Formats: sequence, C-alpha cells, structure tokens
Amino acid sequence: MSFVICHSAELLATQLTNLSVVISFLEMNPTDLTQRPPRSPRVKLGGCVLLPRMLDKGRAHLAGTVGEYLFHCPLDQRLTAFLGINADDVLKLLKDGKSDSEVLAWVRDNTKRTDFEIYQWSEYQLQRSPSDNEGREYLSETVKKVAPDRDDVVTWFDMLDLDDYASFGGRP
Repeated sequence: MSFVICHSAELLATQLTNLSVVISFLEMNPTDLTQRPPRSPRVKLGGCVLLPRMLDKGRAHLAGTVGEYLFHCPLDQRLTAFLGINADDVLKLLKDGKSDSEVLAWVRDNTKRTDFEIYQWSEYQLQRSPSDNEGREYLSETVKKVAPDRDDVVTWFDMLDLDDYASFGGRP
C-alpha cells in the first residue's frame, strides 16, 4: 500500500511541476503576432536595437502565434552574430519564462561587446539602408506596393515599421 501512495505522490508532484511550467509560460504573456506586430526594430533594450523585436518573435514562436514573422530571421542573425550569442540559448531563456530584463542580464554576461560597441552598432543599424542594387530595388518595390505616395522610407527599419503598420490595417 505504501508503494501505491508513494508512487501516487511522485506522480502528483510531477504533474504539479508540469502544471507550474505551463502556468509560468502563460503568465509571461507571449506576444500574439497574428494580432499585432512585434516591437519596432528601433526599440532598444540595454542600448541594443532589434533585441526587443527578437524577444517578441521568440515568445510568439514558442506560443505558436508568430504569424508571418520569423524568429532568427536575417536581422536577428545579424544581432546574434554581433553579440556572439546563440539564438537557441535565447529561445531557451524565453521558454523558461525569463523577462526582457533577465534576458538582457544574460546577454550582458555572455557577450564580449562593450556598451560603447553596442551603442555604435545600434546607431549604424538605425541608419542602415540597402547597399546594393538588389536591396534598393526590393525596398523600392515594397514601398511602392505598401505606400506608393511615401518618399521618406529609406532605411531597412523605415521599411519594417511601414510594413508592420500596413500589415495590421494601418493606412500609410
């Protein structure tokens, strides 16, 4: 009889642990990118552009609500390469329910980049525009399709913000 009680207690403890993981995951309020866009690429966390957007996409990826967005897209790859971190490690942190502040602390512990390097890199990314004909054509065609009357969209971040806005019903 004590084996059954002990086994039942172990099973209950396992189920409660699994339940607490699910509750913790739900409490982190994953972003539903089928309902709204991720944060702008311009938003900074710890001085670093793109990081909040990547975290939004990671949380939505884990929740199955990433929509048409892609976690660890080429821009995310540019960020992780610069910081010298692994996207799978970031995803694990998000799966464990870590907040933006906790992920930032982990990034700071795991990057060799200084605050000054992060600032310079972020400022460059804010101004980065297509550097070749293919990129310029892509940006131009996207703007023509989304907002043909706009002539102020010149950087990649301008285009992403415009596309996010238009994709969710905004009138550019």
